[in-house]
Amino acid sequence: MSLKARLTDDMKIAMKAGEKQRLGVIRLINAAIKQREVDERTELDDAAVLAVLEKMVKQRKDSVSQYAAAGREDLAAIERAEIEVIQAYLPAQLDQAAIETAIEAAIAQTGASSPADIGKLMAVLKPQLAGQADMGLVSRLIKQKLAG
Repeated sequence: MSLKARLTDDMKIAMKAGEKQRLGVIRLINAAIKQREVDERTELDDAAVLAVLEKMVKQRKDSVSQYAAAGREDLAAIERAEIEVIQAYLPAQLDQAAIETAIEAAIAQTGASSPADIGKLMAVLKPQLAGQADMGLVSRLIKQKLAG
């Protein structure tokens, strides 16, 4: 079952169960997917849907930090709840050791040896780790490996 079909089924289940907050988040996800499909005039596959979900999580994490800094814990709690619903559709996150193993394999594959090769490594790693790792963390780990 594709991710879009799973979202549609879960939306129906949430409607029948009266889960208003979950239903609202799923509708936001579907709207974001539909908007990107309209903008690009294409049908999104699961990888593209994962990219939309990752972007939504990142936006909400940014909002949580801003709300917390402003002392608006009520709004931060809403964003955290939305993050939980969205993350249910993302694959399980890899731990740092697994990410480092993938980086080592990519270094061996590409022959990267200096910080100038970060782009090559990211091109190899991004499709492999999509949805499973924070690419900001991956980038930092690559810089550490290549710097020293």
